[in-house]
This record gives sequence, C-alpha cells and structure tokens, in this order.
Amino acid sequence: MAGEDSANGSNAGSRDPDALLARADARGDPDQDQHFLVDDRVLDRIPTYATEAGIDLGHVLEIGAGNGALTDRLLAVADRVTAVERDPDLAAFLRTEFADAIEAGRLTVIEGDALEVDLPDYTASISNLPYGASSEILFRLLPAGKPLIAMVQREFADRMAADPGSDEYGRLSVTAGHYADVEVVEPVPPEAFSPPPAVESALVRGLPREPDYTVPEDDFFLGFVKAVFTQRRKTVRNGIRNTAHISGLDDPDAVVDAADEELLRKRAGDLSRADFAELASLAHDIGLDSDD
Repeated sequence: MAGEDSANGSNAGSRDPDALLARADARGDPDQDQHFLVDDRVLDRIPTYATEAGIDLGHVLEIGAGNGALTDRLLAVADRVTAVERDPDLAAFLRTEFADAIEAGRLTVIEGDALEVDLPDYTASISNLPYGASSEILFRLLPAGKPLIAMVQREFADRMAADPGSDEYGRLSVTAGHYADVEVVEPVPPEAFSPPPAVESALVRGLPREPDYTVPEDDFFLGFVKAVFTQRRKTVRNGIRNTAHISGLDDPDAVVDAADEELLRKRAGDLSRADFAELASLAHDIGLDSDD
C-alpha cells in the first residue's frame, strides 16, 4: 500500500484507499454508479499522466471525489484542488478527512451535481467519472479547452480516441477530437474498484487543441455530425437528405447538389473531422433558410 495512512494529517498522497473506504463507511452502489478506485498502484500513476504531459496543476478540478483516494493523490502534486461530490455523506466525509487541506486553502469541496454546479476557473480536470454521466460531464469539460484525465468505461474510451475507418469511430470520436487530442493511456481492470464494475475501464487523456479546420459554429457542426451518424450505414448523401429534422437543414437537397461527390459516396464512419467540417460549413451556408 502507499505508505503510512493518516486520518487528518497533511501526508498527501499516502492514504490507504481501503482505510479511506472504512472511515467513510462507504460500500459503493453500482445502481448509483458508485465504484471506488481502491488499487493504489493505479491511483499513484494517475497524476503521472498529467506531469509527463506538462499539464498545469495549479488548480485541479476533480469530479466525483467519492472517498477521497484520488483527491489525496492530487493534493500531493497540485497547488489547489476543487472536489465535486454529489453524495452528501461523502462530501461531509471529505471535509472532515481533508480538514487540514481545506484550512490551508488547498482544497475546496463542492457538494452537488457536476452537471449543475458552478465550476471554478481550473487549469486541468482529473477524475474517476460515474459511467452513467461520463458523456455529459466530459462534454461540459471539453469545450472549456483545459487538459483532462478521466477514468471512463473502456468502450467509451476507445470510441473517444478512435480514428476514421475503425469500428469504434463515431459521433463521440468526432466530437471529442474537435476539442482535444484524446488518447487511451491505461486500461484498468474491474478488480481495481470496490465494488468491481461489470465492465473494463480505462484512463483517457485529452490535451486541448485548435482544430486544423474551421466550422461556422460549434453547435451547428456537432448537430450536423450527430445527424449524419444516425444514418451511419447509409451513404453520406442519404444521411444528409434523411436527417434534416435532426440537423435543422431547410434544404438538404441543395447541400447534396453542391457537395463533393467523393464525400457523398462515403459513409459517416469514413469521414475525417475535416471532411465533416467541410460538409457542415456548406450545409450552414446553403442549407439553412436565410431567416434562420
């Protein structure tokens, strides 16, 4: 285990995750997406994925802090940490367990839903996310343009990082890649958690970047991508024509008539992000009513 445990001391990075669970009197609830990371080897490695990438750890945001095992590791490397936890009992435990760090101004605990609370001006986010809300949480974080490291379901991680033409490539891949370079940095087995989830997990790292293409506006671009991927087995030509009710296009035929024939013959899973940007820009320019 990772060194001598401490209930309230400033020995950041050394708390035993099993002892933390015992002190918190927390057993986890799979129905509520509560799976506590208890493998201290994994916990110890998580901050290294930030430091090796040169990520600014001046103020780290942690979502779903739980029993504080990752919070403890983050306090060892970050100047400040803001931990968001929706479970009132666990939020109260964090305030007791890390009272010294709170008093020193190095930790803030926010009790509430990460999709609803006001988030601070952080420099990076590092979290073990609840699986059921991971997509919504990540797409609140990604547009902020800050580096992130997140524990998610392995299948979800693979789809985030997928390249065009692969089986995993889809709307999630295009959307995540629009904001960041995403890579899977470590697979994590179920036994690293208590209780173990029914699926494999993985750590993903997203480093913000400016895309090498332009889009008229993010919301329209991402809505267009969503629409075309609902028809992923059809050609892009049919995908555009069949999804005007999703994309909001007033004249999908005009878009098809003006688009590059080579792109129209492909399927959504074979289009690069730049290809989608080209089509979305065209759709925005000629497929919308001028009053829209």
